[in-house]
Amino acid sequence: MARPMDNVGCSVPSPPSTRILVVEDDRDIAMMLIELMKDAGYAAETVGSAVEMDRVLKKREFNLIVLDGMLPGEDGFSICRRIRASDTTPILMLTALTKEVDRVVGLEMGADDYVTKPFSSRELLARIKALLRRSSYSSQVKPGQDPMTFAGWRIDPVTRELTDMDGVHVPLTTAEFDVLLVFCENPRQVMNRQDILARTHAGAAGPVERSIDVHVSRIRQKIEPNYKEPIFIKTVRLGGYIFTPEVAVAS
Repeated sequence: MARPMDNVGCSVPSPPSTRILVVEDDRDIAMMLIELMKDAGYAAETVGSAVEMDRVLKKREFNLIVLDGMLPGEDGFSICRRIRASDTTPILMLTALTKEVDRVVGLEMGADDYVTKPFSSRELLARIKALLRRSSYSSQVKPGQDPMTFAGWRIDPVTRELTDMDGVHVPLTTAEFDVLLVFCENPRQVMNRQDILARTHAGAAGPVERSIDVHVSRIRQKIEPNYKEPIFIKTVRLGGYIFTPEVAVAS
């Protein structure tokens, strides 16, 4: 049984700091992660269970959650699904489960990325940086980033918000928003998984190709009238997708 851990913090030389919460019950791994993130200039805390995590999240907000899949009590997959029900904070799953089905389950629960143990410190940091870069993209106002509309929906690349025809905000994870934005920027074009990955802000450290199918499935559940018979994001033979609605710049 893992030993209970005190929260461990590390400061960043200049504010505002990027805060990362590590949910990991193995003390050695947790401390290694804290040191790794400290050296990279992040502020980080670690907790060893869902109960401790809930207590910390009530007090502070974080830019990223690194979540172990195998925890005492409530496991990481259940925690991920619970967080996703009300929060869009990027989640990186970190677990010893190596089968593809486990990675897919993690993504289906709402994780933005998935790293298996043992992991490369360089790869883990690259994926953390990619997720943080994607989630902070809203602050980078660039030409051509006007809001767009499709089939009564409105997507804003700057605020990274999706709203329905009644103006109700529909939460998307970082990865889901990136994929939907790619579709809106390339309507009525057949794109395979590699095309979609290449156009997201994940870059080389982004999710595996198979994860695109998971993100598309979750997007369909949020925007399609009937996600079991999708009319907006249609599957094309040989592993591609096409976004069928007409997309226009919002007035």
